[in-house]
Amino acid sequence: MAKVAVVTGGNKGVGLAVVRALCKQFKGDVYLTARNSKLGEEAVEALEKEGLSPRFHQLDIDDPQSIKVLRDFLKEKYGGLDVLINNAGIAFKTADTTPFAIQAPVIMQTNFYGNRDVCNALLTLIKPHGRVVNVSSMLGHGCLGQCSPRLQQEFRRDSITEDELVELMEKFVEDAKKGDHLKEGWPDMAYGTSKIGLTVLSKIQARILDATRKEDGILLNACCPGWIKTDLGGPNAPKSVEEGAKTVLYLALLPPDVTSPHGEMINEMKVVEW
Repeated sequence: MAKVAVVTGGNKGVGLAVVRALCKQFKGDVYLTARNSKLGEEAVEALEKEGLSPRFHQLDIDDPQSIKVLRDFLKEKYGGLDVLINNAGIAFKTADTTPFAIQAPVIMQTNFYGNRDVCNALLTLIKPHGRVVNVSSMLGHGCLGQCSPRLQQEFRRDSITEDELVELMEKFVEDAKKGDHLKEGWPDMAYGTSKIGLTVLSKIQARILDATRKEDGILLNACCPGWIKTDLGGPNAPKSVEEGAKTVLYLALLPPDVTSPHGEMINEMKVVEW
């Protein structure tokens, strides 16, 4: 059966750069997924004009039914999944005047819960020596340092469970809605806090893989692509999307015989102390 890689949020920015590179380097089918089918198909057509052969599948990570359709498709057509890159994410622009109380739940829904739902649906499909990359951010690392000592301790605890992490993310959203987030020890940044959640989730998922499928050699990591010139990063960012894709690709294409990194946060292809 053919190998298969899936990139979420693949129609622009880093996601598109990752799809382009995978089409050249990954020996198998590469799926560009996007919430908006028209934009996704246009991105595929643009890559085809470059002589590449990506495939398209619709995926809205905020829609459980959309996730289920993709899962069933991969299971039926490929019998599983070899590379999963959870790249989809959102942010409000700095100049956006939307109140923090409204921004927080919207950002958390996509960047944490949406990615969690994709992982919970697709991790069971990952084949031996599969690779999973959760695209997080060093802004999450920075926001961790702004959390209260108690919250930092919780987020760094080796035995934290997914349910406990979800409770913390729910607490942040509730505190943000009430305007109490600073008083409760949270940073004043919903995007960064959502990425704390995604990085810690990655560590939990890696621990579960070790406990349940150690012999399968699956590697799962979080990473930061860096500050990149994208809709999200803005025009002043120092990195191109191609440079941003490098760490993601490094983790997605780790050779089958390596055992690390796993359950780490990676920036510039190096492990970040969490």
